[in-house]
Amino acid sequence: MRIPVLLVAVMLVLSGCETPPKSAAPVQPYPTDMMLWQIPPRPVAYDTLPGWDNADLAPGLSALRRSCAVFASRPPTQTLSRRAAWAGNAGDWQPACAALDVIADETSARAVIQALFTPVEIAAPDGASRFTGYFEPTFEARLTPQAPYTEPVPAKPSDLIATSGRVYQTLPNGQRRAYPIRAEITRNGVTPLAYAHPADVFFLQIQGSGRLILPDGRTLRAAYAANNGQPFKSTANWLLNKGWITRGEASMTGIRAWMDRTTPARARQAMNANPRFVFFTIEPEGDPNLGPKGALGVPLTPLGSLAVDNDYHPSGVPMFVQTTAPGLNGNWSGFLVAQDTGGAIKGPVRGDIYFGTGDAAGAAADTVNAPGRLWVLLPRVLAERIRASQAAETASAIGLVTVAP
Repeated sequence: MRIPVLLVAVMLVLSGCETPPKSAAPVQPYPTDMMLWQIPPRPVAYDTLPGWDNADLAPGLSALRRSCAVFASRPPTQTLSRRAAWAGNAGDWQPACAALDVIADETSARAVIQALFTPVEIAAPDGASRFTGYFEPTFEARLTPQAPYTEPVPAKPSDLIATSGRVYQTLPNGQRRAYPIRAEITRNGVTPLAYAHPADVFFLQIQGSGRLILPDGRTLRAAYAANNGQPFKSTANWLLNKGWITRGEASMTGIRAWMDRTTPARARQAMNANPRFVFFTIEPEGDPNLGPKGALGVPLTPLGSLAVDNDYHPSGVPMFVQTTAPGLNGNWSGFLVAQDTGGAIKGPVRGDIYFGTGDAAGAAADTVNAPGRLWVLLPRVLAERIRASQAAETASAIGLVTVAP
């Protein structure tokens, strides 16, 4: 039978690889520097994952292969994340990534993934969780301003310096300050890459990337370049607090409709309620079937890529998500890979599901805003380290002592 043969192949690939390279640095089960992980990750069995047996693995598997190419290019001792040290280093992932080559079809994919990886449930100390959707929008644009395409798609300015997780503006006298908020940037002007409708540029910044369609039929990609380091604040919540939209309008579609019927000054006021400002570069469209590049530097896969908070999660790792997604016909479970991040994505059980390109993807993504559950799928050797470490901590806590023979 095919599956047992495949599993034997997997075990042969992994044999001798269960121990990380001797040069690898020791891996702690969870970080102690920032103490973000107040609830340690917990290895569990696959039969506890709701919807695992019926989840479509193909998009996530395609995304995982792209992550594996990144891991393969790194030194084996390179840590995936200082703040999620339990995720190990590149060398811990390379054997499992290599073993993916034996996958032949959907049935074998499920069996092989179960042989290679162990689900590790992630929980937030306050129980908070939230999953949303995002997409790559397409907008009409011009290379010179022509009404209503009057808002510049902003280029990254030369005075923006990002270092040590902070973003600064370099002043003419050489001093630095925090980079200005959205209102000040738009008031002072930016270097334009192209022009689009003001609301379209705003939502382009919310999504982080998009495609610009020119009158001559060409399509360009507006790719994320940088942001001003200011916190992301929800324009929907601001409008709700003002009483300018209803709860049913608190979506991209609803807010865009409100912007179209209100005055330009009031629309600008609403946009400036979010101090975060994103800058772009312009690239050729390239392969239209590929998504934009995420924070990991690889093209995003529809329903295969997930944006997460990198304060908690390393980029590139596979995950399993269970949430409510009206745009995916209700309750939904999916195999996704952490390949992006975003200013509004904050917390250990917080994810933004990438839906793809265009209006249909946007309409589906716009319906997703619900709590859920999250598991990271770790190579078995890393999950066993967590189990062993937690068992030792438990034994120490209750006073068990190992007596040497």
